[in-house]
Parts: sequence; C-alpha cells; structure tokens
Amino acid sequence: MAMVRPFVFQVAGYQNSGKTTLAEELIRRLKEAGVDVASIKHHGHGGKPDIPSEKDSSRHIDAGASAALVEGNGRLILHSEKNAWPLEDQIRILSTFDPEAILIEGHKYASYPKIVLIRNREDEKGLLGLENIIAAAYWDTEPQTDAGFPFFSIKDNRTPENLTKLILEQMECQAPQN
Repeated sequence: MAMVRPFVFQVAGYQNSGKTTLAEELIRRLKEAGVDVASIKHHGHGGKPDIPSEKDSSRHIDAGASAALVEGNGRLILHSEKNAWPLEDQIRILSTFDPEAILIEGHKYASYPKIVLIRNREDEKGLLGLENIIAAAYWDTEPQTDAGFPFFSIKDNRTPENLTKLILEQMECQAPQN
C-alpha cells in the first residue's frame, strides 16, 4: 500500500473496556494483511510507565541524557524523558519508522479516526459524543442510536475481522490516487 503518511487511528474507551486486547488483535490481523503497524499506548494509570531500572538506558537517563537508544539483534528501544510528550510528537517519532498505520490506544479526545469500546450505558453517554468515530464495539446491549457508524458486539468472534476490514477500507480511502 503506497501512502503519503501513515494512517493514524485510535482504539478508545474507559479503563478496563478491552482496549489493549482489541488493539493487540487489530495489530495481529493488520500484520497478517501485510500492513506495517506501529502503536502508541497511553499510560493512563497515573505516573510514569515502568522501565527496568539499572539497565544502561535508564542509567544514561539518570545521568542526565534527554534520550537514550538501545539496539541489539534488530530491536531498538528508545528511552526519553521530558516534561510532557504531546501525541503529535509521539506520532512524528513513530512516523520516522515508515509504518503504513499507527494505532493509538487511548487519547480518546484526540481527533483521529477511532473505534470506541462501550461497556455500558454510562460509557455510551460519555463516548458516543467523541469526534471522528468510525465504529463502536459494545459489551452489554447495542446502543439505541442512529450514530452514522457501525456497532459491533465485542462478544461476536467476527468483530475483530470486521473492524480490520473497516480499517483497511479507511486506509484505502486515504491512499493517494494514481
């Protein structure tokens, strides 16, 4: 797939709604479809994400480096710290790896195309008003709204396949026309 830039999309929902499980499944299926996917996971649990201490990259950061790279056997790990990392900066960094798609887990208020996960009626009230929703996956009962995008039951085994097809269609729409 030839694209001008990566197709950026989100999996959004409240805590414990299944975002990580769905994101993993979408990444796996997109990779099987031949799409190079990078991901951004929002650590929404407060504080900094865990990083193994006493490793060289942590020691370099502790010594004052603003960023440290570790490479070994084809794996590259970037460790960098500053006051904040705006989502656009994270996307710009991942874009340097030339992925065809970037999946963002979380950051529900960002404006990228998104799939929202709805656990219950309370989630429905808070999430269906978000911008740029392309689909919703629900746990309990299907929302009773004409939202202009498809709803899928998270309990239906075909949902990951259907969402993957939807993402591939969105990517095709974004692809430059020859």
